[in-house]
Amino acid sequence: MTTQVFGHKSPDTDSTGSPIIWAWYLNEIKGTAAEAKLLGEPNTEAAWLLKRWDLPKPAIIEDVAEGAPVVIVDTNNPAELPASINDADIRAIIDHHALVGGLKTKGPIDIQIRPVACTATIMYDLIGDVDMPDWIKGTMLTCILSDTLEFRSPTTTDHDKAVAEKLAADLGIDIPSYASEMFAAKSDVSAFSDAELLRMDSKEYEVDGTKFRVSVLETTAPATVLDRKASLMETMTSVASEDGVDQVLLFVVDILNEESTLLVPNDLVKSVAAKSFDASADGDSVVLPGVVSRKKQIIPNLKV
Repeated sequence: MTTQVFGHKSPDTDSTGSPIIWAWYLNEIKGTAAEAKLLGEPNTEAAWLLKRWDLPKPAIIEDVAEGAPVVIVDTNNPAELPASINDADIRAIIDHHALVGGLKTKGPIDIQIRPVACTATIMYDLIGDVDMPDWIKGTMLTCILSDTLEFRSPTTTDHDKAVAEKLAADLGIDIPSYASEMFAAKSDVSAFSDAELLRMDSKEYEVDGTKFRVSVLETTAPATVLDRKASLMETMTSVASEDGVDQVLLFVVDILNEESTLLVPNDLVKSVAAKSFDASADGDSVVLPGVVSRKKQIIPNLKV
């Protein structure tokens, strides 16, 4: 059977690119039939990646069949995976997030969870000294620059940066220029509805019994999102109800100024801002200087 390789729901660049990288590795280097899959539509930056390197968009799947061989990348959280994931035959996990627990396997598997900023960095190390085509190198580079916000994110390690610089040198790519193209694509959200924006790059987390959908929009043009502040906050109510959470938290990350703006629609979020970030929200938004990483700065600090 063909092994399906996929990342998390609401796929960003790393969860779009890493399945492509690993499926190539399994097929071409290990001789194992594999296909990259997605668990939703890729975001605008991930779509740019596919176009930039002339890659076909992986098929989107809703669930997995019982006993189907799968490799999970860029997550280990069952809530971010297909409903039947524990009925599948999980063969490997490659990730850079905290271990959540809850996944069940048919037997011993290979698990690689490493403290770096990007799954593609881990894959670069695991693949080793083999001849990679430019489109694989380009996919790796794009994933790393995305997850590190061109090395601005506090999740960035020296190793992430060294791998990205090696890949860029091999490809003859100027990182600042390339990253600017990426971030411009990420920032173009004009075609998306408010509900789509709130779900585009989001993950569900529970804090002391309160369920949140924590949404992050990384952009070089925060005003284009903040101009829609009123309608976004109005839509939060319906999205929360439909998704079975208590509150949507939206952080608009200004990549260039390295700060985020948290929308504050009600007293609950006002309290979250105060308790989590020591920030006083007098209006319907609050700026959080230096906060750009959901994984390292937002989620670990959330309090209600």
